[in-house]
Amino acid sequence: MSILKWLGFATEDKGRPEAESVRRLVDALEQLEPERARFLGAFAFILARVAHADLHISDEEVAEMERILVAEGQLPVEQAALVVQIAKANRIFGATDDFLATREFKARSTRAERLQALRCLFAVSAADDRITTVEEEVVRQIASELGLDHAEYVAIRAEYRDKREILKGGGPG
Repeated sequence: MSILKWLGFATEDKGRPEAESVRRLVDALEQLEPERARFLGAFAFILARVAHADLHISDEEVAEMERILVAEGQLPVEQAALVVQIAKANRIFGATDDFLATREFKARSTRAERLQALRCLFAVSAADDRITTVEEEVVRQIASELGLDHAEYVAIRAEYRDKREILKGGGPG
């Protein structure tokens, strides 16, 4: 199966504006070993899932996702930007089943990588200096899907205590 097909994009989409960027992403990821490409693709999708929790992906969240993919995914800056753009487009067009992407990441990651991913999810949600209750709920759901227990979730969430909107008096949302 091609990475393009796995990411949920049909090759017949030549008329759609995002199709060219999808092809560039696929070309970039296909230069990696297939396991690594699938791991990074799934990782980017779960990052975008949190960024889009409030139905908007901010420039700060995009920058944080790119930074994370460079630092954690060891991707060159250009590839990280492409991966983030396609993950972002995928959120807008709804072409990916969230659970399947999370399950894919869980299957290809170690427990330590899943815990680090949880930190990254909080970092993305805190990129605009606040973590909304909606973002917290999406992070909690992903943590559960990744098989992380509530105590692990709470411990990592505590690292971002000063960013939590609910503790800042910002109310839900």
